[in-house]
Order: sequence, then C-alpha cells, then structure tokens
Amino acid sequence: MTNPPAGMYESTGRRRASRARGWLIGAACVTTLGLIAWPVMSHYEIPPFSDKGNPVSYDQAGGGGDGKGGNAKPADSRTLMPTGPKADFKNQKTLSDGSQVSVVTLDGPKSGFKGKVWVWAPKEYTEDPKFRESGFPVMIALPGGPGNDSNYWALGEFGKDKLSLEKSISKWYQEGKSKPFLLAMPILNPGPDDKGIYWDASDIPGQQKMGTWLTEDVPDLMKANFRTIKSRDGWAYMGSSTGGFASLKSVLKHPDKFKAAVANGPDIVPDSPLWKGHEKEKQENNPEVLAKQLAATKGPDVYIAFQYGTKENKTMIKGVKDFMSTYGKGPVHTKLWEIPGGTHNGATYLSNMEAPVQWISEQLEGPTPSS
Repeated sequence: MTNPPAGMYESTGRRRASRARGWLIGAACVTTLGLIAWPVMSHYEIPPFSDKGNPVSYDQAGGGGDGKGGNAKPADSRTLMPTGPKADFKNQKTLSDGSQVSVVTLDGPKSGFKGKVWVWAPKEYTEDPKFRESGFPVMIALPGGPGNDSNYWALGEFGKDKLSLEKSISKWYQEGKSKPFLLAMPILNPGPDDKGIYWDASDIPGQQKMGTWLTEDVPDLMKANFRTIKSRDGWAYMGSSTGGFASLKSVLKHPDKFKAAVANGPDIVPDSPLWKGHEKEKQENNPEVLAKQLAATKGPDVYIAFQYGTKENKTMIKGVKDFMSTYGKGPVHTKLWEIPGGTHNGATYLSNMEAPVQWISEQLEGPTPSS
C-alpha cells in the first residue's frame, strides 16, 4: 500500500475537528434561539410551546379521583366528595405556580342554558396531602359588562403588576387573609348587552333562565367535580357592576345555599327592560325586597361586603349607602370599603379586594386538614 502524503492525517483531523466545532456552535445557536423563542411562542399559544387546550384533571391521589368520591373518606362530616360525572375541562392558561385555569361548556340541566364556565383550584387542593380528603369553599366570580362570551376574572390580568384573581387568592391565603377558594367563573348573560338588554342574573319570564344557571347549574358543576362544603358555609359570590348585583341578589334570594358575597360597584335594584310586564317576578329578584323578607324571617345570616371607588357614579354610591342604612341590620350583615379615587373597573376592585375577601373568609368554613 502506498503511504499517504505527509500531513494528510493531520489535515483530515483538523477538518473533522472543525466540522465538530461547527455542529456544536450550530446546536448551541439553535438551543439559544429556542430558549429565546419559547416564552414568545408560549405567549402566543403556539403548539407545542403551549398547553392550552390540553385536558385538565383536578384530582389528587387518594382524594376520590374517580369523580364520584371513590373509596376515599371525607375529612369530616362537612365535606362533600365529588359526585360526578366528571366534566371535560380543557386548559385555558397555566399560572406561574403550575395551577391551571380550565374551561368547559356546560349544558345546564336545570336552566336549559348552555355556556362556558372557567374553573380554578389552588395548589393546596391538588397537591397538599393534608387536604386531599377535605372540602374547599367555592367562590363564584361574576364579571360586569356584557359577560356573555368571556369572564374577565378568569382570563384577564389587571394593572401594571399583572394582578389576577387566582394569583391574589393564592397570595392572600399564604398570608392568612383568605380561604383557599375554588373559583367558578361562568358567563353572566346569554347575549351581548347592546341596545340596553341584559338579564339581571334572573329567570325573567320568556327569557333564558340565568338565575337558575348561576345558582343551580354552576354550583352543581363544582359539586360534581370538586371536594366542596356540604352547607352554605362554604359558598360565596363575588362580582362587579352587573355581576355585583347578581352576587348580592343571589345570596339574599338563596340564603340557604350561599352565605357571603363581595359586591363591587353594584346596582341595587333590577332594572332590565326585559322585566316589562313582569312586575311580580321583578320584585321577587329585588335585593331590597329580599333583604326585608330575610329580616322578617330573622335569618339565616348573610354577609355582604360592598366596595366602590369614590369617582364612580353618584347614584350607585347613594344606592349602596341607602341599602346598608335601611337593610344592613339583623341577619343582613354589611360592610363597606371605599376606594379613594377609584373608578368603575375590575383593576380598581381587585387591587383593593384583600380586606373584603378577608372579611367574608372569616364567615366561611373549610378546608379541614385530614387527621
């Protein structure tokens, strides 16, 4: 065999080393670009960089994961294990702590109304072993505005600090200022509120039964899929504007089912034009009438936290103050937080909601640690 020219092996080795370095540099560049692109792609929810749309389960090992309570025993007699059937929850967003907001389209069996409900469970629900058989309190959070195609408590982040209801509940719980609420965030209206049309969260004759949707179907969804509190002591509402009216009215109309509410910048009386010709039913959904009836029957006690900004509509502010002075006695316990310079919007309310949520949390139960 003829010997190769001098230096051939050396030059070939250099070429191979050069190629290897090239591959390494290329791989490093791709990795770096991937790391840079990942948050961007995730932000714009571009697969496979986002888990949006993936199935979500809120089961905890040993906590009745079959959706019907399984063989797990509740932590105490106040706990209701999931009754089933399981809903087909799909991820809407994942928070920085790994907890997930998911959404399901609920075909309400009692109301006959079909709409979206967003839900969220704190990490304590899914991961804390001492709570794996415990019932958690539920907060039904309602938006203002149209509220027919989304719920800004579930989807929105507010202000420069990117506040969210879910993050706030987690933070306040860690600070000992809030219950670790399960959140149910349904749509409020069956259609947009253009032309001055809205449904007052009520069963208006001839219209979709939005009262039944909010006080029956949505709570039943939570009972079917989560460990909850059997009694009204684990059930509350929170809402703003029209959602604030709905929260106030739902607790007063069904004090046997719900105990507390945070009403932000709420209307006090029903005023939808859809009530025309239905005065009797309208008064049956009037918080002033309901509060008077509750006082006459001497309970059960309910707790309403009001909150509004000092720059809001003066008629609304007067309505809240008049309601408190007239009906905020006996079994109707009320408390007011005024937000200096605050305006009529979710960011204003959420950034000041810590104290109202702490107050209603003090009236509620759960979760009880397992022995």
